Amino acid sequence: MNRQVFTRILDHPILTPDDLPCPASALLNPGVALLDGDTVLLLRIEDRQGISQIRVARSRNGVDGWRIADRPLLEPDLPDYPFEEWGCEDARVTQVGDREFIIAYAAYSRYGPAVALARTTDFESAERLGIVLPPTNKDATLFPRRFDGQWIMLHRPVTGGQEHIWYACADESITHWSNPGVLLAERGGPWWDGLRIGCGAPPIETKQGWLLIYHGAKDMAGRPVYRLGLALLDADQPRRVLARASDWVFAPETHYELHGLVPDVVYTCGAVCRGDEVWMYYGAADTVIGLARARVADLLDFVWAHDYLKKIGREKGMVG
Repeated sequence: MNRQVFTRILDHPILTPDDLPCPASALLNPGVALLDGDTVLLLRIEDRQGISQIRVARSRNGVDGWRIADRPLLEPDLPDYPFEEWGCEDARVTQVGDREFIIAYAAYSRYGPAVALARTTDFESAERLGIVLPPTNKDATLFPRRFDGQWIMLHRPVTGGQEHIWYACADESITHWSNPGVLLAERGGPWWDGLRIGCGAPPIETKQGWLLIYHGAKDMAGRPVYRLGLALLDADQPRRVLARASDWVFAPETHYELHGLVPDVVYTCGAVCRGDEVWMYYGAADTVIGLARARVADLLDFVWAHDYLKKIGREKGMVG
């Protein structure tokens, strides 16, 4: 099987800092949603001070013709939100109702990055729900519905210098989280995801379970290289991992992914299903935004064909 299951839709970025209505040094890691026939991107824009805001862009076809808002949806350094003084970063969007969306983002301040949530129905304005998980924590996203009455959120705390993907649970309120556990661990050693991992796009529902695209980093000659991998979670009990691909599925290869403010990086916060395809929007070299697509069936085939859990189970005599 060809390792590169994702195909880049264009041979260049879909958005760059030059496309913005405001001065910027970088354009990173958009969340994505579909609303009223538009593809809606939540752009992370880093200004020339180094501070990030979240701003909305809309397109009818999801590829070009982007209409970028003239003001931020979430902006930092507001008096009522001191824990966002240094930035609002890396928004991930989950649709939880007909027109209700929950935005999970990193609120960055002198105390470190924390997980914050906001609610919107139109992406014209957002209601902040505040910090829900304290520093150091980021890469958070929600599942779109409850399981046995509980919401589940994935997130990435730093614990003892380790960076694994954890889960947390909530009942009616999505602002009080408990019952934590580790979903996926960084693998350590020479693995492509051995240095750190984190949730990428919100989990994608398929007939076989929840498909999770996540990022992993490996130290290469003193510099991290970020690639993307896949895991499959149980449809009814998503805290149970069914399969995890040993190989990465998408890696920096083009000039705009290999060269930029932070070279050798592909990093996604958002993907949407269009028919039988996943369209993945991603930050490239922490500078511009790219777009790649893959068939859902091919992604599922990939995660099963390269299933790391089956391999280690067989080695331990646990799986046939």
